[in-house]
Amino acid sequence: MGQPGTRWSMSGAAAIFTTFILILSSGQALASSGESGGGVTVIPDGSVIIQIANFLFLIFALNLILYRPIRKILSDRRDKIKGLESSTENAAKSLQEKERTLAKAIKDARARGLKEKENLVTQAEAEERKLIEAINARAQSELEATRQKLAGEAETVRQALQRQVEAFASEITKKILGRAV
Repeated sequence: MGQPGTRWSMSGAAAIFTTFILILSSGQALASSGESGGGVTVIPDGSVIIQIANFLFLIFALNLILYRPIRKILSDRRDKIKGLESSTENAAKSLQEKERTLAKAIKDARARGLKEKENLVTQAEAEERKLIEAINARAQSELEATRQKLAGEAETVRQALQRQVEAFASEITKKILGRAV
């Protein structure tokens, strides 16, 4: 029922009883041997058996009333502590596993974030190149249109001046020579 060695057995009680009887009988033998050492001689009578019975009853009653409940409480407490220790160990293992999982998830999320950032930077660079190329193309087309417009205006002005060249030449000649040619 309890731990080994914590419970009185009938053979243990019988051994104690037998030892007690042997001690008493050896005392009686010494008393009857006639040695006088000036000591007190104890002669066992019927009250010794009553005292032995009283002693065994007290051992049995204390064991039943006091020692067994205390041992049971201690045993229950020991079991409860073992259960709490095992649940604490399980919780610690679970916590460590969750920490590892969380660390791995954070690491994976960072890696995905960096990849996405690189992709976004690459897309932004490509978009920037497209915009710059479009702006350059538009600037080139506007520059070409402006050149053509200027070339057209220059041609118009040249033709207008060509028509007036003779008139200007005769006026310049008049002014240089001072007379009409």
